[in-house]
Amino acid sequence: MSVDAERPGRREIGRVHRRLRRLYGPRPAPREKQEILDALIGTVLSQHTSDVNSSRAFASLKARFPDWDAARRASLATIRSSIRSGGLANVKAARIRAILKEVHAERGETSLEHLKRMSAQRIKRELSRLPGVGPKTVACVLLFGLGRPDFPVDTHVHRVARRLGWVPARASAEATYEHLAARVPAERMYELHVLLVNHGRQLCRARDPRCPECPLLPGCDAGSMQLG
Repeated sequence: MSVDAERPGRREIGRVHRRLRRLYGPRPAPREKQEILDALIGTVLSQHTSDVNSSRAFASLKARFPDWDAARRASLATIRSSIRSGGLANVKAARIRAILKEVHAERGETSLEHLKRMSAQRIKRELSRLPGVGPKTVACVLLFGLGRPDFPVDTHVHRVARRLGWVPARASAEATYEHLAARVPAERMYELHVLLVNHGRQLCRARDPRCPECPLLPGCDAGSMQLG
């Protein structure tokens, strides 16, 4: 499956960014950075659930344990009960515990703060070695936790990118990430990612997309076909 190496170009990316910004308003990046383990565990909890539920689960987990080493030493059942509000508690608790144990086994401490001194590529390599940590999770940690430019591709970004024709309709999320991370200018990555996620939730929905209301309709391959 080939990807058009020329799309999206900088002008097209800029046009989409501006139109979404006018629709949803600016989304400036937060100035305060997170601890890397906070960002990593928070990203695990955010998978396949709403922001409200994942935030509630993260707050519950932090309230239950004084630090991540205490969570590492806790039973799986205790972690599971602490994050139940976030959904998929069995899967996420096992993943969190495995990550914490692996970090401690490698470092002798339950912390990843040493990664902050490393390059983005080195951080990606180190995080990708942890159990259950894939490209989207790594990109989220870089972008949201460390303020480093990257372009996570979640289900919403993936859907919008395919509908716009930025990648083929059958492109995987991983292929879409590799393509867009190389195409989107670093200074646009944070806000464009957040705007695309919002757009996927509000208008470019998986079912019943609201194409007639979409400011991206001119130039959208899928929308033009749907409306004839």
